[in-house]
Amino acid sequence: MKEHRTAFDLIWWVVLAAWSLSILFPVVWVIYESLKTNQEFFQNVWTLPETLNWGNYLSAWERFKLGTTLLNTLYYVGASLVIGTFLTSLNAYALTRMNFRGRKLIWSLIMLSLFLPGINALIPQYILMRDLHLTNSLTGLIILDVLGENVFFLMLLGGFMQSLPMELEESAKIDGASLFKIFSRIIMPLAMPGVITVAIFKFLGLYNTFLQPFIYLSDSSKYTIGVNIYQANMRMQYTNDWVTLFSGVVITMIPSLIVFIICQRWIVEGATMGSVKG
Repeated sequence: MKEHRTAFDLIWWVVLAAWSLSILFPVVWVIYESLKTNQEFFQNVWTLPETLNWGNYLSAWERFKLGTTLLNTLYYVGASLVIGTFLTSLNAYALTRMNFRGRKLIWSLIMLSLFLPGINALIPQYILMRDLHLTNSLTGLIILDVLGENVFFLMLLGGFMQSLPMELEESAKIDGASLFKIFSRIIMPLAMPGVITVAIFKFLGLYNTFLQPFIYLSDSSKYTIGVNIYQANMRMQYTNDWVTLFSGVVITMIPSLIVFIICQRWIVEGATMGSVKG
C-alpha cells in the first residue's frame, strides 16, 4: 500500500533533519579539527585539514596521560556499574514484588525525592565523605554512587518487574524456594532486558559524570576522563595547542561510542519500555 504523505510530514522531516545535523555537526567538526595543525586551526576554523595529522592523537595520549585516566575511569565506572545495578535490581524487587509494612510509604518518599534538586545534597554529602575520609578516593566515589540510588532507574526497573506475573513467585514458594533463590533464579533472568537497559544508561551517566569527581578528587593521578579533559582545557588558554585538545576529546568519546553502537538496540527498547501493553 502506498504511504500517503502530507505537507506536515515534510515539515516534520525537515525539522528532524535539521535537529540531527545540529547534533552531528559539532562531533564532525571536532574530529576534523583534531587532524589539523594549530596554524591551520587559527587561520580558518571551518576549512578541512590539508594533511591528516594523526600524530596529534599520540601527542594527546601522552600529554594528557589518557592511559592512566582511562584505567581510573574503568575502575570507577565498572565497579559502580556492577554494584549499583545489582542494588537497583534488589531495591526494585523489594519495592514492587514484596509485601511488607511501610512499603507504600517508602515508595512515596522515594517518589517525593524527585522534586528535590540533587545539588542541595552536595554540601551534606561532602561533609559526610570528608568525615569518613573518603575524599580524594576513587573507592569513595564508588561508594557514594552505589549508595545514592537514582530514582529514574528504580522506576524503570520497578515498572518492568511489576509487569511479570505474580504466579511465578507463588509457584516457587509452594515448591519451597527461598526469597533469594526466587530473586536470583526467576526474577533476575526474566527482568534481564530491563536490567541491561538500566546498566547501559548507568554506564553512559557514570562515564560522562563530571561534578562529583571534580569536587572529590584533588590528586591528578586519580582523575577520571571528564575531570582530566576539563583540566586540559584550562591549560590550553596558556599553550593554545587546541588540535591536541581536540584529539584528546575524540579519544575520550570512543568508549561511550562503542557502547552505544553495540547496545543501541537495548537503548531503544529501554526508551520504549512499558509503552506497549502486552
